[in-house]
Amino acid sequence: MNFRLSAVLAASLLATAGAQAATELVIATVNNGHMIEMQKLSKNFEAANPDIKLKWVTLEEGVLRQRVTTDIATKGGQFDIMTIGMYEAPIWGKKGWLQELKTDVAYDTNDLLPAIRSALTVDGKLFAAPFYGESSMLMYRKDLADKAGVQVPERPTWVQIADLAKKMHNPPNTYGICLRGKPGWGDNMAFLSTLVNTHGGQWFDMQWKPQIDSKPWKDAISLYVNLLKNYGPPGSAANSFNEILALTNSGKCGMWIDATIAASFVSDPKQSKVADQMAFAQAPTAVTPKGANWLWSWNLAIPAGSKKVDAAQKFVTWATSKDYVQLVGKTNGWANVPTGTRKSTYALPEFQKAARFAAAELKAIESANPTDSTLPKSPYVGVQFAAIPEFQAIGIAVGQQMSAALAGKTTVDAALKASQTAAEREMKKAGYYK
Repeated sequence: MNFRLSAVLAASLLATAGAQAATELVIATVNNGHMIEMQKLSKNFEAANPDIKLKWVTLEEGVLRQRVTTDIATKGGQFDIMTIGMYEAPIWGKKGWLQELKTDVAYDTNDLLPAIRSALTVDGKLFAAPFYGESSMLMYRKDLADKAGVQVPERPTWVQIADLAKKMHNPPNTYGICLRGKPGWGDNMAFLSTLVNTHGGQWFDMQWKPQIDSKPWKDAISLYVNLLKNYGPPGSAANSFNEILALTNSGKCGMWIDATIAASFVSDPKQSKVADQMAFAQAPTAVTPKGANWLWSWNLAIPAGSKKVDAAQKFVTWATSKDYVQLVGKTNGWANVPTGTRKSTYALPEFQKAARFAAAELKAIESANPTDSTLPKSPYVGVQFAAIPEFQAIGIAVGQQMSAALAGKTTVDAALKASQTAAEREMKKAGYYK
């Protein structure tokens, strides 16, 4: 009898202990280098928090967006922590779909770069914590610029870029300029939106009427198509970030305007044949510097109504803290730390020494303003996107038209007209105007 009672008691105690240790956090994240590294290093978090276990769901960017959007919109409760972009954060925060993040003094919210922090804040509340951020910048072969007798200014104009592309162009060894052509709202349209912005254009006017058939759009897209047709690599309409990164690292691109995150790859001698020749400047301007370079971050957020808020908050705080940056730097090297989120990262001597692109990257991020990114006043927040639910569909449709114009399947005028029609239809259907 005593033996049986002891066994039952022991089993009960084990069950209780198991229950106490069973806070499992399911984290949905994107399949990229910084996030994979976070998963590897998260064993440090689990060691410090033995009552929390982490379960990772790692997905390609497109699949991740689909899965987390469906889950949060239907209140599926599949994930405790989600990796979301700067596009989703303000929309979902406003809808009440995200938990407000409560941070302590040690976390130092004021250390977050103002441009990134403001884009993740709605009505004074922070709804997502930035894991890494980026802007866009000019990356170029200094040896080829020197050979052409050109001194690239810190912030060049598009006229200067076109001139330099012509001078650098020496196919098939080197192409004057490489730019994204693959269709997608976050692909070719991320770059093209900034090109339109600096030409004085915008996606929508203050009445939410699409402006794609305007002169700034025509000027920007005509320049883009002509540049790549004359001085770009063949098949540009299919090129995205990874294809151009490979071309740049093999020495084929004289210039590339894209995400600042690429700077660490093109200046890494292990990856790039021309690492020692790469130099960095601000994204080019045309009519205005406003919105000339984009702003993006991947962030960790907690769905509203989560049953594990305290544990989730603990992990989000750890993964986006100053201490995490130190952990990555000491474990994997200072050139590999997630950048674009904290002022303190750029102040670290170890990081400055390892990353010669750091100053240009920080300047680009700090100059981007998602609440004032166009010359005419706009009703939307976002530099290379408009933070409204309808933008995804519009951006995808326009991206396909721009890619077709680049491939020579349609004219610039016809592509802009078709894009304007598609955008008007979408905005009218959504009730923005009649």
